[in-house]
Amino acid sequence: MGETSAGILLYRRRAGSIEVYIGHMGGPFWRGKDAAAWTIPKGTYTDEAPLEAALREFAEEIGTPAPDVAYRALGRFRYTSGKVVTVFAGEAEFDPGRVRSNTFELEWPPRSGRMQAVPELDDARWFAIDDARERLVRGQRPALDALLDLAGP
Repeated sequence: MGETSAGILLYRRRAGSIEVYIGHMGGPFWRGKDAAAWTIPKGTYTDEAPLEAALREFAEEIGTPAPDVAYRALGRFRYTSGKVVTVFAGEAEFDPGRVRSNTFELEWPPRSGRMQAVPELDDARWFAIDDARERLVRGQRPALDALLDLAGP
């Protein structure tokens, strides 16, 4: 079985439409990229309940806890790599200010032997569903359709 992750997809209603809060992946590989370079704040887990892991990962990647709202399961979404992401949606007004993501060590440039700490996310913002669809990595895009089914247009 592939890697398992869990994440939080916040949404809000604006002028008759829905916006979602997603993050831009950090590090030199993603710098300057926009299409398919954004993600639902999420991360891997093994021995936790998926919602517990999703809330932990949100706090680590955004730098502030997720809003205290009711979260509903949107589903499990499988990437072509086999990775499965369980996504929970919560409706909230949310503005943490600046994103303060945790970091990970990365060898950059590849095979250079030089390690550097890079943030998991270097930005996070609200986007309309259609804009988010272009920005999200492909494996997470079906979560937007599940959100629309849950929350309405």
